Amino acid sequence: MSEYKGIQGFTVQSVTSDPSPLQNGQMWYNSTSKTLKVSTQIGTWATGNNMNTTRRSLGGAGTQTSSLGFGGFVPVGGTLSSATEKYDGTNWTSVNSMNTARFGLGGTGTQTSALGFGGATPTVSAATEKYDGTNWTSVNSMNTARDGLGGCGTQTSALAFGGLTPPLTAATEKYDGTNWTSVNSMNTARNFLAGAGTQTSALGFGGRIPPTTYQAATEKYNGTNWGSVNSMNTARMQLGNAGTQTSALGFGGNTGVGTNVTEEWTIPATTTFTVTIS
Repeated sequence: MSEYKGIQGFTVQSVTSDPSPLQNGQMWYNSTSKTLKVSTQIGTWATGNNMNTTRRSLGGAGTQTSSLGFGGFVPVGGTLSSATEKYDGTNWTSVNSMNTARFGLGGTGTQTSALGFGGATPTVSAATEKYDGTNWTSVNSMNTARDGLGGCGTQTSALAFGGLTPPLTAATEKYDGTNWTSVNSMNTARNFLAGAGTQTSALGFGGRIPPTTYQAATEKYNGTNWGSVNSMNTARMQLGNAGTQTSALGFGGNTGVGTNVTEEWTIPATTTFTVTIS
């Protein structure tokens, strides 16, 4: 029979009172109440307002109520885009464009301090650009050129994952504001996915397993490993992204045709399961 320590690498902590704040998946034994407890979080998606321009394979940054969408591919006319839009929690507004039009890029940061990386111009790119709230500027490139990747974090502490080099990859890289370094990979290799969160608390969702298997699957990252959580309502690839691991935004994309649908991901307050030990 497997033991908890053998599976997780550590024993269950014994405490006299419940820890605070709780972490998702945390387990402990309350010696005062003689109970074994496990915290868990469950999230759901809900429809939000649409973007102004239907496009797919765009990058994103920011929060659920203050986000930035940039680049992408415009299905009508079949053109690459360098356009940037900002979101105030209700509506999208056009702002200054990127320097280089491209699609399939990753994005991180805030609405006024963003990072865009990778993508295709249409050749696969490792290029990185930063946004200061007004203009985009080129900075150091990724180690591996790829498109259709997901991204999250900040302008100086970013995470990039998945994509097509080719071939299809589940590889993850972290960025320290200067250089990119490889870390543990996702569970499922896919491209054209989106992401949200931080370098150590990330969410990856949507995407595609070529040629046409669109993904609604969501994975979360704890700074070391990736694990599966609840899926999106609509399977799609090439969508934009923003927010945190517990409060994310997915917008635009491709379900076989271009879409401007927006979904919100929210995790309610942590709940606990209790086992009483007599």
